[in-house]
Amino acid sequence: MGSTADKAKGLANEAVGNVKQGVGKATDNDKLRAEGVIQEKKGEAQQAVGKTKDAVKKATE
Repeated sequence: MGSTADKAKGLANEAVGNVKQGVGKATDNDKLRAEGVIQEKKGEAQQAVGKTKDAVKKATE
């Protein structure tokens, strides 16, 4: 998986995580809010992987 794909998936997971948190908060659903936090953090980590791959690629060019 390329760095662009990592970053795109990371952004998507972060966005879905934020939505889950919002819905969980609005419906007073702590489980959904927790799932949203986890998914958001997963998305942030995926974006970091993509950025690291970009940095490594640039360094080796």
